[in-house]
Amino acid sequence: MNIALTGMMGAGKSAVGNRLSKILTNYTFIDTDEEIVKSENKSINEIFSRFGEEYFRKTETKILKNILNSNNQIISTGGGIVISEENIRELRQKSYVIYLKADFKTLFERVKNNKERPLLNVDNMEEKINLLLCERELKYQKCANKIINTKNKTIDEISLEIAKIAGITDDYDGS
Repeated sequence: MNIALTGMMGAGKSAVGNRLSKILTNYTFIDTDEEIVKSENKSINEIFSRFGEEYFRKTETKILKNILNSNNQIISTGGGIVISEENIRELRQKSYVIYLKADFKTLFERVKNNKERPLLNVDNMEEKINLLLCERELKYQKCANKIINTKNKTIDEISLEIAKIAGITDDYDGS
């Protein structure tokens, strides 16, 4: 079984996934966006600008299916992975899916200075984040086995909450 982390860009999927892999030592951490970059030998911005979002999404699905052929992974997914019903189905079948839910203000604060997010390279980033959040919220919920509200929680708190879900006992010392 895998643990898949979904949510908007800036929700903390990669940070939580990395930390969680230190707690759940029998799991390996994998980031779908990093795997796409390796596979294509191009940055995500470059993929979007040269080939478009549709190409990126097809590549994302191919990479996800490949990743899901293995088990005992903590998978940080791209924010738009839930756009595809096929991806939702694959994630649900082969992973315990956790939606890291963050509010608009938190998301904006985390991504506002990041130029590596092609969908946010627009004139009105706030409007775009809000639009994406509205478009994807129900899909994140549909995909998730568990929703964790990340508001006012640290990476460690979220990671320990997921570890408990995965069966780690309360006596984990945090190291």
